[in-house]
Amino acid sequence: MLEAFGLSDSGCVRTNNEDSYLLDPVRDLYLVADGMGGAQAGEHASKLAVDTVADECRKAEEPSAEALLHAFEEANRRVLQAANGDPTLFGMGTTLTAAWRLGNEMLLANVGDSRAYVLIEGQLHTITDDQTWVNEVGRKLGIGELALRTHPMRHVLTMAIGVGDALRVQSYAIPLLPGAEFLLCSDGLHGVVEPPVLQEILGDKRNLEAKSHSLIDAARKAGGPDNITVVILRVAE
Repeated sequence: MLEAFGLSDSGCVRTNNEDSYLLDPVRDLYLVADGMGGAQAGEHASKLAVDTVADECRKAEEPSAEALLHAFEEANRRVLQAANGDPTLFGMGTTLTAAWRLGNEMLLANVGDSRAYVLIEGQLHTITDDQTWVNEVGRKLGIGELALRTHPMRHVLTMAIGVGDALRVQSYAIPLLPGAEFLLCSDGLHGVVEPPVLQEILGDKRNLEAKSHSLIDAARKAGGPDNITVVILRVAE
């Protein structure tokens, strides 16, 4: 059995919120998306991607890695189609991270740099790999972490939903251990709050709602330069 809670905040700088998230406890499906694009395009992209994945997963006979991959591909097709069909939406796209329970495992998939973590026995582990210039190019070039923090390419994604026909979806299967907690979040959280702080907040004994508010507060106290979205899942003891 999973307990879940989600929360989103515009942050301290932006006036609109381009993030979207979804909690579907009936199907144990959970999503976080971080949209990008001018005007309202980012908001449209993230919501369209989340709604599409939810619809496609609901059509599946049962959870599977193949069904989740198909849902991501359909989300990519629909966002790309919408962007190409409306000049005001041209260039929009979104990250997308999903968690879908399959028996005693959690299926996870992601595109972009919204992340999934798992806290097991008090230790926080990063599950997903960021599809960013920093992670896939900068580090391989040997650029130091300090320089990467201020590098002009630090916000560039190497993959996103809705920006092209080719799509690289990363997928994972993680055992559902009793007491484990999963965190899905946009880079408005992980990009400004250090992992030890995330671990400390997730590791305390409060309920998921209180932890979610603490995570949002930590990002805002660190400047809140971007929208902040968190979804926390707890596996029953």
